[in-house]
Amino acid sequence: MIHKPPIDDLAQKVGSKYTLCVVASKRARQLMEQAQNQGLLELPDKEKPLSVAAKEIYEGKLIASKD
Repeated sequence: MIHKPPIDDLAQKVGSKYTLCVVASKRARQLMEQAQNQGLLELPDKEKPLSVAAKEIYEGKLIASKD
């Protein structure tokens, strides 16, 4: 579960809680695929992929698009 940054703040950045769920889950899957391609079973520093995705959204590194 994401506690920091707050979910409501993240949802405002991407437009809605539904969009937040989709964007964050897709990015988390990408992060895990990248780690697995490098032969890792988890992300460096043992961070959770969803937490990394949430931080990226909060920092403006990820932007939701209408594809």
